[in-house]
Amino acid sequence: MKSKYRDWILPIIVLAILLAFTPHALYRVIKTGNPYLFTSDFFGDMLARLHGPGRFRFILQPTVAMLLGFRDGRKDAREGAVPFLWGLIFHKELRPQLLNDMLSSVRNLVSIAILLDLVSQYLIFRLIRPGAALILGPVLIAAPYSCARALSNRISRRRGAAASPAD
Repeated sequence: MKSKYRDWILPIIVLAILLAFTPHALYRVIKTGNPYLFTSDFFGDMLARLHGPGRFRFILQPTVAMLLGFRDGRKDAREGAVPFLWGLIFHKELRPQLLNDMLSSVRNLVSIAILLDLVSQYLIFRLIRPGAALILGPVLIAAPYSCARALSNRISRRRGAAASPAD
């Protein structure tokens, strides 16, 4: 039971940081009238993040997410589970379990992605926008993880099917 709580320490710290900066971000939106998210400023800042401190994370985080996805996809294939993306899209009854499995696999990675985005925002812009971190951090993780999990499940199943007749 102890390890269950330990797994949530980093996400709780990141949530606390996000909550601490949210009032200032809301004040800035009210004061300027600029919602920031999905505006030209937002997309311009995305490009600035590619050239500023922490740009290596745009390679490292998706790579780690793909490795976790490959691991989980092979596990799905061994257990005979439905391919991840197929299950999310077409099997409504499996969605909660699939999302829970994904969350437990990438919870800390997503937390680190959000935290790194907050730090890079501060280093580049001297400003923290929690909404942007909540969007960019998970996007760097979710898409590569989902695709890698589905792909490795398919590959593992095909290899298993190809190996069976030869036995």
